Amino acid sequence: MDSYALLLAATLNAGTVLAIASLGLLINEKVGIVNLGAEGMMLCAALAGFAAVVHTGSPVLGFAAGMAAGALLAALFGVLVIWLNTNQYATGLALSLFGGGFSAFAGTGYVQARLPEQTTWAIPGLADIPVLGPALFRHHPMVYVAVALTVGLIWFLYRTRTGLVLRSVGESPESAHALGYPVRLIRLGAVVAGGALCGLAGAYISTVYTPLWVEGMVAGKGWIALALTTFATWRPARVLLGAYLFGGVTMLQFHFQGLGVNVPSQFLTMMPYVATVVVLALISRNPAWIRVNMPSSIGKPFHPGA
Repeated sequence: MDSYALLLAATLNAGTVLAIASLGLLINEKVGIVNLGAEGMMLCAALAGFAAVVHTGSPVLGFAAGMAAGALLAALFGVLVIWLNTNQYATGLALSLFGGGFSAFAGTGYVQARLPEQTTWAIPGLADIPVLGPALFRHHPMVYVAVALTVGLIWFLYRTRTGLVLRSVGESPESAHALGYPVRLIRLGAVVAGGALCGLAGAYISTVYTPLWVEGMVAGKGWIALALTTFATWRPARVLLGAYLFGGVTMLQFHFQGLGVNVPSQFLTMMPYVATVVVLALISRNPAWIRVNMPSSIGKPFHPGA
C-alpha cells in the first residue's frame, strides 16, 4: 500500500509541472495565440530560478526569477507575432530553439552548483493519516497552488467580464476591435501571463522537482504541456486532470522498476510521449468536438483596419 501512496504522491508532483505550464499556454490560446516556445521558456526559467536560489538562498526569489524570465521571453514573442506579424508557429519554434541553446550556454557555471537543503512540507494533522497523508498532504505548496490556479482560471474565464472579453478576442478579434477593445494589448497581456506561468513551471522543475541544473532538463515537458491544451479541449479543469494523467504515466516507469518488472528502461522512458501521441490521435478522430471548444481565431493573425 505504501508503494501506491508514493506513486500517487509522485504523480501529483510530476503533474504539477505540466498543469502550471499548460494553464499558461491555455491562456495564450484563449486569445488566439499559439506559442510553440514553451520548452525554451521553461529551460531559461529553470536556469533563472536555479541561479536565483543559489545566489540568494530564497525559493520565493527563485520562483519570481523564473516567472520574470518566462514573461520576458513571452513578451518578446508577443511583440514579434502581434505587432510585427511574424508567423506564430515559426516564431515559437525559434524561441524554443533559442531557449535551449541560451540556457545550455549560460548554465555551464551552474552544473555543479547545489541548492540549500529543502524544507520538508506537511499539512499538520492531515499528513499523519495512513496512506492518504503521504499521498496527498506532504507536498510542496506549489502542488496546491496548481489546483488553486485551475479553480481561479475557471472563475476568471467564465465568471468575470475581463475573462469574457479575453475569450471574445480569441473568438472574433475583429468584433472585439469594433467594440473598442484594444485587441493587441489584450493578446500581449495574455501572452505575458502565459509565459510567466511557463516560467513558474520551469523554476519548479529546477528548484523543487529535480533540485539541480542540467542542460535540457525540461526534457520535452513543454511539448507535452502544449499537447495537453488540445487534449483538454481548452478547459482548465481538464488540463489539471490531463496533467495528472500524464504525470502518472511518467512515474509508472519508476514504479515498475521498483517492483522489479523486467521492462527495458528505454521503453518506460518513452511512455509519456507515446501516450501523448495516442491521446492526440484519438481526439483527432472527432474534429467536430474539437471545433466546438477551440477558439475560432487560434493561430490567426489580426491586423487592425485591414
